[in-house]
Amino acid sequence: MTKTKPRKRHWLHEHSLSIVSVLLLLAWIVGYSCCSPQSRVGAFLGNSIADWSGSVVIILGTKFLYEIGSAESRPIKHRKSNRWLEMLQEHSLLIFLGVTGIGWLLLYLRMNPDDKWGQVVGNIVSEWLQMAGLVFLTKRLIERGSKESR
Repeated sequence: MTKTKPRKRHWLHEHSLSIVSVLLLLAWIVGYSCCSPQSRVGAFLGNSIADWSGSVVIILGTKFLYEIGSAESRPIKHRKSNRWLEMLQEHSLLIFLGVTGIGWLLLYLRMNPDDKWGQVVGNIVSEWLQMAGLVFLTKRLIERGSKESR
């Protein structure tokens, strides 16, 4: 029996989830900008923007950032010599969600919540709060039968 070399995966294959998620988010944004938010399609696209922006952040955030003790985060490979830098690295996912969430909240507070994009930004604020809450809660709480709680 001859052994075959494992086929090297193409860069596009290795990053296909990130690429497709970003393209879907862009499609929802373009579609929403062309629709009335009062239509069913417009309402769907506005909600999709918030949902898929959260998905993109979780996909890319858990790829590049860390949250020590969270099942969603990968383990830290290289420790920092400075304690402050290590703390920033260990909690970079939650810090990123907190800082960008505050940015979204400040933007939302300056907008009319009944305007076309005000509704979307309000949904994004809600999505960010939900993501940060889940990352924080999964550090200490468990759910029986959940893969993340093992």
